[in-house]
Amino acid sequence: MQKRALAIHDISCVGRCSITVALPILSAAGINTSVIPTALLSTHTGGFTNFTYLDLADQLLPIARHIATLGLHFDAFYSGYLASAEQVNLLLQIIDMLCDSQTQLFVDPAFADQGKLYSRMSEAMPAQMRSLCARAHTIMPNFTEASFLLDKPYISQGYDEAYVQSVAAELAALGPQSVVITDIHIRPGKTGIAVYRKADKRFHLFYREEFQDIFYGTGDVFASFLIACMLNDMELEQAARTALDCTHQSIRLTLQGGEPLRYGVRFEQVLPQLIKAIKKK
Repeated sequence: MQKRALAIHDISCVGRCSITVALPILSAAGINTSVIPTALLSTHTGGFTNFTYLDLADQLLPIARHIATLGLHFDAFYSGYLASAEQVNLLLQIIDMLCDSQTQLFVDPAFADQGKLYSRMSEAMPAQMRSLCARAHTIMPNFTEASFLLDKPYISQGYDEAYVQSVAAELAALGPQSVVITDIHIRPGKTGIAVYRKADKRFHLFYREEFQDIFYGTGDVFASFLIACMLNDMELEQAARTALDCTHQSIRLTLQGGEPLRYGVRFEQVLPQLIKAIKKK
């Protein structure tokens, strides 16, 4: 039977991120994907000015209540950017309303990067997001978000693998079974991800060539690739490597194409690579 996912993110009309990334990637991987939008923006908030912004908090529960009447089973719940810290409590209610014991809960705590909170993001978000991460099976923060979630100072460089492993273990102690941390910088000229399983304390670091710039939406791209692989029964470590490879190639193609980086990365051209990896697993 075809698997079904529920993606809860914002809609940015221009700029590849959030729902406009999650929906095509999961769909290309054969996942029947439903959405609940948390906000509506004319563009995403990175690299653009004068964007429109509509918080859809008052629509979340009415949408969820109607979906609940349909009797659908969701194999995965996948949350990303939330318009406010207050929306976390709404998502916890939606989990209770629409998810069951067989639903895999994925949380991308998309609220910060480069050592600081996103624009329009409340200082209350990290504390609130901890409660959502506690319910998740898998969380996918970047290193900035990991630091905020643990109330640790953000360290941009000078840390080692042992420190990253300790951060991953502390995040797992919040509740999730698996932790994937992006934007790890230990080796010169490389960027990496950390993968940690709480059950057996298995820890891995995977590295790829680092591209020097800010690539908007790549956290959403990576998380969506990862979830697409895991919902196709790929093991966590293999899914993480595949997601890293696909994200890396999306960035490479974007740089080759010369498109302004604020419009996001060319993940569309990498979907055949994703599908091939899923078929080969």
